[in-house]
Amino acid sequence: MRQRACKHRTGFVLCCATSFRCSEVVLAESVQPGNRTLRALEWLNFFVADVQTGLGPFLAAYLAASGWNPARVGYALTFGGLVTVALQTPAGAVVDAARRKRLLVGVSVAVLAVGAMLLLAPLRTFTVYVAQFLIGGSAPFLAPSLAAITLGLVGTAAFDKQFGRNQAFNAAGNVVTALLVAYVSYKFGYRAIFVVPIALSAPAVFSVLAIDGKEIDYERARGSSGDAATAHTEGIGGLFRDKVLLLFLVCAFLFHLANAAMLPELGEMLAKGNPKAAAPFMSACVIVTQLVITVSATWLGKRAQTRGRKPLLLVGFGVLPIRGVLYTLARAAPALIGIQVLDGVANAIFGIVSILVIKDRTEGTGRFNLASGALATMVGIGAALSTTLGGVLVQRFGYSASFLGLAGVAVMAVGLLWVGVPETGCAQAGPNLSRTSDMA
Repeated sequence: MRQRACKHRTGFVLCCATSFRCSEVVLAESVQPGNRTLRALEWLNFFVADVQTGLGPFLAAYLAASGWNPARVGYALTFGGLVTVALQTPAGAVVDAARRKRLLVGVSVAVLAVGAMLLLAPLRTFTVYVAQFLIGGSAPFLAPSLAAITLGLVGTAAFDKQFGRNQAFNAAGNVVTALLVAYVSYKFGYRAIFVVPIALSAPAVFSVLAIDGKEIDYERARGSSGDAATAHTEGIGGLFRDKVLLLFLVCAFLFHLANAAMLPELGEMLAKGNPKAAAPFMSACVIVTQLVITVSATWLGKRAQTRGRKPLLLVGFGVLPIRGVLYTLARAAPALIGIQVLDGVANAIFGIVSILVIKDRTEGTGRFNLASGALATMVGIGAALSTTLGGVLVQRFGYSASFLGLAGVAVMAVGLLWVGVPETGCAQAGPNLSRTSDMA
């Protein structure tokens, strides 16, 4: 019986070629996180989502309501997005190198709060761009730091389940904040919405402080095997010679190239016929998506651990072209909102399982957060180009053609995932899927 050894910080896994199942012999871990620390981590994900949600989707509406024309709004938002994309991969490298990952989270939340304070001031072009620079520059450090802290606390064996719980809390934070911001803007005006992320930054910082730093294994947190004395960090060039990792990054790019423009285009299409109904409709769509993520995230983390990554990824990628086609067939608001369930399924699976794939491919390299940053970069580039591609298709051929074109890109993503990316989790990985065998 052929066997493959999968290296872990806490033990090893012997994967049987005949059954594609893994029996894990877990050695004693150096640190076992307490319940208080894990609950603080989960609530940190909740409040970080609060802070980011309060700043992101509602900024455009605030600027437009304040008299900015669409071009100026677009330039400001694009600037913030470019800052985020440019810093995603370097931020991952910084998170890998930094031992004080809790400090990175605390500083990032504080910088986001400062950006919100600037937006509370009288609107000037300079202050808006400085705020966008701060918001866009701090956001890339948050997700890698939270994932790294999680890995450092629970290790590779329990990462899937805990990361799923984290994402459930994050999505719940998005729902709660969207409702809170909508209420505040209705009662007190658009400018008051930026009080929300400022106020919610305090419990986020308290959650960071409630995590016991002594319970975080900082070598494990960057995907390294062994202790500080024996840990190995793979060179960046070696990491990106991993063909499976590179193909998965291309799949992530294509997924978001197809996905990102669909909901904004739907909002634009509805706004042309009934502008007053567009905003409540969009809020309903966003809430449906986040509710699906909230209720499914924990289950997805467990399922990915027991059944593998690829079946879930194929489902998440596969519903995207279906969603694009359905947008061309439905016109009633309830039906369109119902279609957003598919958006929730796709984003829940991608948001959770993509990080698990990165963890699988970087285990023992010490480059987990760098690769996570590269994934975020590909996601950001794909999302940015998606709106351009969708806009060109709408301008030349109409909304239905645009949805079908984006669905075509999604089909390409599904095909590449099916053919080019093998199972990466030890639950079902075969004997020939070791990481080293996939290196160029």
